[in-house]
Amino acid sequence: MILGKPLESDMNLRPIHYQWAYDLYNQAVANTWFPHEIALGEDLEDFKKMTDDERHAVSFLMSFFNPSELIVNRSLALGVYPYLKAPEAHLYLAKQMWEEANHCQAFEYVLETFPLDKEKAFNVHLETPSIIAKEAFMSKYLGRMSENIDIESISGKQDFVRNLVAYNIVMEGIWFYSGFMVALSFRQRQKLKNFASMIDWVVRDESLHLKFGLNLILTILEENPEISTPEFANEIKAIVIEGVNLENAYNQDLFPRGISGVNADYVNQYVRYVADRRLEELGFEAHFHDVNPAQWMATETDTLELVNFFEAQNTKYEVDNHAH
Repeated sequence: MILGKPLESDMNLRPIHYQWAYDLYNQAVANTWFPHEIALGEDLEDFKKMTDDERHAVSFLMSFFNPSELIVNRSLALGVYPYLKAPEAHLYLAKQMWEEANHCQAFEYVLETFPLDKEKAFNVHLETPSIIAKEAFMSKYLGRMSENIDIESISGKQDFVRNLVAYNIVMEGIWFYSGFMVALSFRQRQKLKNFASMIDWVVRDESLHLKFGLNLILTILEENPEISTPEFANEIKAIVIEGVNLENAYNQDLFPRGISGVNADYVNQYVRYVADRRLEELGFEAHFHDVNPAQWMATETDTLELVNFFEAQNTKYEVDNHAH
């Protein structure tokens, strides 16, 4: 069982019980990079020529991403790591936590390099209702994990999965990908190419984070079939849909007027498209049925194989979900 308080017998790496976790750790190590390897200074000329709305988009993205990486780190340290028994999972989580710290440093590097109002950028997430709402959403699920939950109980296991879905599926798998698309859209217009290269590296890390989280949910449901009720499945789907609604409001603040080729409606259509992919990976049917407005992003987001968690592991999910 992967869930539970680690015992003395859980302190040996071998025999490895969850090869996927160990493989992801080794892949993550191979992917190691450092922000200052990218010459962001070369993008300064582009930045100086950008419109106020374009600069606002970059600054606003950094204002969300910078603290968000640390929120994910907190979720891992307080809400995931303490409740897993497998050393190979701990190895991966240790590397992921380092990656979140590295991403935070990467976005600090962006804020240092571009002539942005740094104090304003650091405070945006404390003053903007749409970001406050997103952070409150995360705190709600993480809060349950830090209240000494009984991980052996059905309710404790369900709380663990709720937290995983909130931070891994919604925050990393939808909100982050929404921001990635906006950041990479500048390269589509021949701007900020080095910044885009940095985002490529962040996306590569995040795709593994997503894969680990999806595999972890699959394993937990497989090993604990008692938590798989139709009511719980509907609740999980509702968490994802709530995340989309929160992102919709955030993108209105990100793009009060829109910039060349990208506006809030465009980004929110992409958010709904990505959310449907995540729902399918969780074994649900698509909810929004939007097409991908940013076909150029397909290679960034569709690198994961679809895994039907709820349905593949428990046939009553398939019946109940298809009946709704």
